[in-house]
Amino acid sequence: MTAQTDTLGPVTTVYKVSGMSCGHCEGSVAEEISEIAGVSSVKAAASSGEVTVVSAAPLDEAAVRAAVDEAGYELVGQA
Repeated sequence: MTAQTDTLGPVTTVYKVSGMSCGHCEGSVAEEISEIAGVSSVKAAASSGEVTVVSAAPLDEAAVRAAVDEAGYELVGQA
């Protein structure tokens, strides 16, 4: 069976991020991740340390890690 990426819907991925403690933290992380090409929505939750990302295709984890680092936090990995 061949994969046809053009027929698939959006991809939702949940990441764990350490260091977020407030709404400002959530906004900083969400803003940086939302700049990655293909990302359509980002929801960060400081209480759980989880960031839910909806994108057109699976994201390169290195790009997500770089965005989280730019915001001043650490990407632990996928939740």
